[in-house]
Amino acid sequence: MVSILSGLVGGLVATIVMTMFMMALGDDSPPPTAALWAKYVGDEGPESYMMQGMALHMLYGIGAGAVFAVVVTALGFGVGPGALTTSLLWAVVYGLVLTVVGAVFWMRVVLAMEPEPAMVGMFTLFHLVYGIVLGAMVTYVPL
Repeated sequence: MVSILSGLVGGLVATIVMTMFMMALGDDSPPPTAALWAKYVGDEGPESYMMQGMALHMLYGIGAGAVFAVVVTALGFGVGPGALTTSLLWAVVYGLVLTVVGAVFWMRVVLAMEPEPAMVGMFTLFHLVYGIVLGAMVTYVPL
């Protein structure tokens, strides 16, 4: 069983680590969340909304951690303290699901963007990092 608090904290830490990877390996372009902000809230290009985009991405990551906690607990996946392998497995699968939702639905449908294959590859890597850290957090930091 994974508490919602564990999911929230795990999502926070996983998003911070993922963001560090994004900053180190990315191309300095605005994240898709900056494009979302520019399209629906702002009146300038995504480059003007880097901070808002990063803050929004942080909130998504925290919320996604809570959703992970609720779903794996409700489905009885055996995730949590003492179950590192199972926790990592399901968290990595969840990271891949987030990639598909982000790259297929979010970027293409909501933002009308057609991501380059290299961008999708990096997007996948970053969300796998998120999943690994989230899985470790819900295992080793039970709240």
